[in-house]
Amino acid sequence: MTTQTTGIPPAERNERRTWLREHSELGVCVLLLALGVLVLTDALTMDVDIAQRGPVGPKTVPVVVGAGLLVIAALLAVDVLRGGRGQAETGEDVDLSEPADWRTVLLLAGVFLGAAVLIEPLGFPVAGALLFWGAAFALGSRRIDRDPLIAAGLSLVTYVVFNNLLGVPLPGGPLMGVL
Repeated sequence: MTTQTTGIPPAERNERRTWLREHSELGVCVLLLALGVLVLTDALTMDVDIAQRGPVGPKTVPVVVGAGLLVIAALLAVDVLRGGRGQAETGEDVDLSEPADWRTVLLLAGVFLGAAVLIEPLGFPVAGALLFWGAAFALGSRRIDRDPLIAAGLSLVTYVVFNNLLGVPLPGGPLMGVL
């Protein structure tokens, strides 16, 4: 491309590219902004008649999270435009020369997708227990005597808190009516 086809001199184009590289964190701001708008739009158009039990309903947390995302996007944009830059990873337990552990990533993705598929037929308590246990296994825990019990306990407590205390209906599966 020459100056005649774009109307922008090459020096000015290079200057724009340099500015964009120096302010690449603005892409994160745009992502946070889009996510905040999406969350707020979804929360404000949510039908809450079946789960509303008081002044604080299922819309409250998504609205707070969406507003928080918008505030963080704005604050980060101001910081980036004032010259702030993110620091490179310096954690002593992270070796950036090592390749990604795709086995763990794929195991976690499989466990998550499996729980999503099983939540309707088996219910949240069983699917949640499999999710918690599978995640612990994928992340390296091999305590077969302890992990399933902790996963089942976490899943049951989560189910009871959401279903009974917060009024957010979760599929109970075979345990429907028991808890």
